[in-house]
Amino acid sequence: MRALQIAATGMSAQQMRVEVVSNNLANMSTTGYNARRAEFSDLHYQQVVRPGTVNATDGTILPTGVQLGLGVRPAAVSIHLEQGTIAQTGGDLDIAIEGTGYLEVTLPDGRSAFTRDGALKRTADGLIVTSDGFPVVPDIAIPDDVRAISINAQGEVFAYFADAVAAQELGQFSLAGFSNAKGLEAIGSNLFVETSASGAAIIGAPGEDGLGTIRQGYLEESSVDAVREITELIEAQRGYELNAKVITAADQMLAATTQVR
Repeated sequence: MRALQIAATGMSAQQMRVEVVSNNLANMSTTGYNARRAEFSDLHYQQVVRPGTVNATDGTILPTGVQLGLGVRPAAVSIHLEQGTIAQTGGDLDIAIEGTGYLEVTLPDGRSAFTRDGALKRTADGLIVTSDGFPVVPDIAIPDDVRAISINAQGEVFAYFADAVAAQELGQFSLAGFSNAKGLEAIGSNLFVETSASGAAIIGAPGEDGLGTIRQGYLEESSVDAVREITELIEAQRGYELNAKVITAADQMLAATTQVR
């Protein structure tokens, strides 16, 4: 009885859907996090009678045929790219990206990774890094005697010193854009790496070539919508229960078959 295997694929699909929703809810407070969505496709079909087959009785062509589906399979878990709410923090090294684009960082193995988490920090050597200590590209170092830091919308970093009136420029942040940002591979810690699906990173200055601008003293909050996630969770739960009922019904039918004498 194929209903058992079909319903099992449905239960597995709804379980995966719940896992995606639970990950979204767990990251409601994660800076720069974008919600994920589970997407599914139907499985292969058993062609009992193919559409367009010639009827052996009178030679007419069958308009539909008989095609029996074999269940569902996961197709993708796609990221919903949406600007999160910009929340004011007042931190000198807190920056939010208004619009598209990612900050580039250097991983310990030398690879480049990309993030929208602008909660930046300063090392003992004055280097600007992420919360996990990965240096931001390009390298920008802040001297020890700096009185204040200013970052404009174009990502230019200026330092103010106690013995000088004019600000000194320390460097400029750059942003990376992608032709298909949904094709980036998430590696955790709010980081992504480029893939053949995302295309190579297009590096530019903030505010140029369609890239977003930078706001100092703000952070981008998670774009997860709690109401939508709870609704999705309820739908997945009901879908799981319905598939479980199909398995129960199929089991009862099999039991009735074995009792026939």
